[in-house]
Amino acid sequence: MPKRFRLTRRFNAAMTEDGYRRLRRFAQEAGLDEGEALSFLFENFESVTDADNLGHRLRLFNSELEARKK
Repeated sequence: MPKRFRLTRRFNAAMTEDGYRRLRRFAQEAGLDEGEALSFLFENFESVTDADNLGHRLRLFNSELEARKK
């Protein structure tokens, strides 16, 4: 029997415009709303990310973060 899909947690999240546009595009392509798309991505995080690439992308993002905040 499948688990019932309930959105029980809500939180404010700050996102870049690029990140939000990509989330909206992914959600639309998948036929989901943004909350459902985020739930899918986090529930399936290990299978939708490339473990080898993730560390590199995270280091790159962190190195550019301060400059992007200005």
